[in-house]
Amino acid sequence: MKRPIVYTGCILFMVACLSAMSVHRQMAKPLKPDYPSYFGNRIFIPADNPLTEEGVQLGRFLFYETKLSANNRISCAHCHQQERAFTDGLAFSTGVDGTLTMRNSMSLANLLWIRNFFWDGRAQGLEAQAQVPLTDTHEMGQPLATAAEKLQKTKNYPALFSKAFGTPVITGDRILKALAQFERTLISANSTYDQYLRGSYHPTAAELNGINLFFTNPNAATNVRGAACAHCHGGPKTFSELFHNNGLDSVPKDDGRATITGQSIDKGRFRVATLRNIALTAPYMHDGRFTTLEAVVDHYNEHIQQSPTLSVFLQNNQPGMRGSQLGLTASEKKDLIAFLHMLTDSSFITDQRFSNPFK
Repeated sequence: MKRPIVYTGCILFMVACLSAMSVHRQMAKPLKPDYPSYFGNRIFIPADNPLTEEGVQLGRFLFYETKLSANNRISCAHCHQQERAFTDGLAFSTGVDGTLTMRNSMSLANLLWIRNFFWDGRAQGLEAQAQVPLTDTHEMGQPLATAAEKLQKTKNYPALFSKAFGTPVITGDRILKALAQFERTLISANSTYDQYLRGSYHPTAAELNGINLFFTNPNAATNVRGAACAHCHGGPKTFSELFHNNGLDSVPKDDGRATITGQSIDKGRFRVATLRNIALTAPYMHDGRFTTLEAVVDHYNEHIQQSPTLSVFLQNNQPGMRGSQLGLTASEKKDLIAFLHMLTDSSFITDQRFSNPFK
C-alpha cells in the first residue's frame, strides 16, 4: 500500500521541479536583438531557446571557457578572436591534438540570419553548429557530458546556469543553447558602409566608384563597367544562404557541399561567406589560399577556373568586358577594395558585450 504513495510523491516532486524551472525561466529577462531594419527580419531563433539576458551572458562565459576542451587550454575564442572579427588569422586552425582543421575558420558576424552552418552547410542551426567543434577529436576534443561534469564542479557555473535555465544542473544541451544565444547577438552593423546607408557618411570618390563596381554587372556592348559581386554578396549583409563553386580550381581539391548532399552537382561548392569586416579576416576562401584582398580581386578578375559545377554567375562573366575576364583596371581594383574596407566595423571588434569576461 505504500508504493502508490511513494510514486505519487515522486510525480508531485517532479511536477514541482518542472514548475519551478518554468517560473524561473520566465523570470529570465527576454533580450531583443538589435539590428537595422534594412537587415530584414528573416532571423532564426528556435522556439525552445529564446534569447535572454542571462542566457546570453552565460554563453559569453562559455565562449571563452577553456574547460570545454580536453586539454583545458582551448576555447571557442581560440579560433574566433574578436579583434579579427571572430576569425584567427590562419589558413587552418590547430586543435587539442595539434591537428590542423580541414578548412578556414569563418567569421561569426550576423549569424542570426543563417540557417545552415560551416563551409558545407552541414549543421542546421547554431546549437548543432556548436556541438561539432566542441566534440570533434581534432578540435576541442571533449564529449559534452564531460564538459558538463567539469563545469558542474566549479564555483560559479551552477549559479549562472540556474539564472539562465532555472536549474543549477548543467547539461550538454544547455551548454549548446547558451553558446548559441551569445553567438546570435554577434551583430555587426556599424561600419562606414552602414553609416553611408543611414545617410551619416559620405563616401570618397574611390569608395563611391567601388560601390558602383560592386553592384554593377559589366556589359561590353554598352561599355558598362562592373565587378558583378552582388550576384552572391548582394544586400546589406553581403552574404546569401547559397553555395557556389567560385572557380578556384578546374578540379576541386575539396568536394565541399557534395560531401553533405552526395550530389555531383555540388562538387566544389561552398557557402557564400559574409564580406562584413573582410579586411580583418584574412586569409580568404575555405582553404585560406589568398592572403590579401588584392589577391581575391585578382582571382575574380582574371583567374576564374572553368569546371562543370562553376557558378552560373561566373561562367564567362557574360556579358563581360573580356570574355571570361572582368577586365577591371588597376584603378578600378583599388576602388573596389576601398569599398570592401568600408565594411569594417571597428565598434564590433571592441564591443565589451562580446569580449572575454575573464579579463
